[in-house]
Amino acid sequence: MRHTPLYQAHVDAGARLVDFAGWEMPINYGSQIDEHHGVRRDAGMFDVSHMCPVEVRGPQARAFLMKLLANDVGKLTEPGKALYSCMLNDNGRIIDDLICYFLAEDHFRVVVNAGTREKDLAWMKSAVEEFDAEVQQMEDYGMIAVQGPEARGRMLDLLAPELRQTAESLEAFFAAQCGDLFIARTGYTGEDGFEIIASAAGTRPLWNALLASGVKPCGLGARDSLRLEAGMSLYGQDMDEMVTPLESGLGWTVAMTDDRNFVGRPALEAQKEHGLAHRFTGVVLAGRGVLRHDQVIRTGQGEGVLTSGGFSPTLERAIGMARLPVGDDHECEVEIRGRWLPAHLMRPPFVRFGKPSAKMQALLDSESEG
Repeated sequence: MRHTPLYQAHVDAGARLVDFAGWEMPINYGSQIDEHHGVRRDAGMFDVSHMCPVEVRGPQARAFLMKLLANDVGKLTEPGKALYSCMLNDNGRIIDDLICYFLAEDHFRVVVNAGTREKDLAWMKSAVEEFDAEVQQMEDYGMIAVQGPEARGRMLDLLAPELRQTAESLEAFFAAQCGDLFIARTGYTGEDGFEIIASAAGTRPLWNALLASGVKPCGLGARDSLRLEAGMSLYGQDMDEMVTPLESGLGWTVAMTDDRNFVGRPALEAQKEHGLAHRFTGVVLAGRGVLRHDQVIRTGQGEGVLTSGGFSPTLERAIGMARLPVGDDHECEVEIRGRWLPAHLMRPPFVRFGKPSAKMQALLDSESEG
């Protein structure tokens, strides 16, 4: 079992630890609900040191990534700009989803998921052989995600004045090196905040400083309920090597307006030409019940499957995401313990910046009137 630089901090705090992709990680520090609300209402922090930053360097670093990724790295023209993309196999199926940062013309940083790091690195190192570039996993680091309406302010207060201005000026989906810290204005909760890469030795002091400033430690449980409310996909559930981005709600991450011959493009073009058999959308249970991964859903067009599901602490009801036969239904039924229960279909997100999204609020209002 692998341990992050913050492992002892979790033990000392009495966190409940679980195996996550081979890492011993905190699922919660007592109450997942309290941690969820802490992020939505104030500021919370997550140990995300299990994520895998990969350095891509060399004269042809950009050319390599333009071939490797479905989204267009050519869009990255300002230093620090980040891009969300999928990395596909030759059949257009998703090897992983990731964030790519442009640091210099010969230097990019790609952050891939914890559970896919070995296969990702093998794929990338095989693909880079035809380019004048190198792929190298970062070593001896830690990562902390600070999220919530007060998150940026808490973090900025800890920085020296000469570094604070750089971090404070970051726009969404930009990053910068601030002294010993790589600070990115990105996240996985639907809230504003930072994701910070520090040295392994510097991670615990940063965690402690954030803790002293009032930032709440949060585990994987709250991270999952937060990302689900925000409609953010999870690799291994909402997408994997069995599906393409086009049938996973990630068509917006595929750039086919240019002539790039990226890996998987011919397969995606063929899929578009023949027409998609499935769509990806959100699900809101109409009454009481629990939504879970792999539950069966039926619409007028046939059966589909819930890819993610859980309880929304913000909305106080069950929500999920599903892959369904193509159609325009707005209602469906979910099989829960042998019973078919009514549910609504809507495009995520369900929650934006701590409040129901416009579509979600309209649904709540209609139910109240009914």
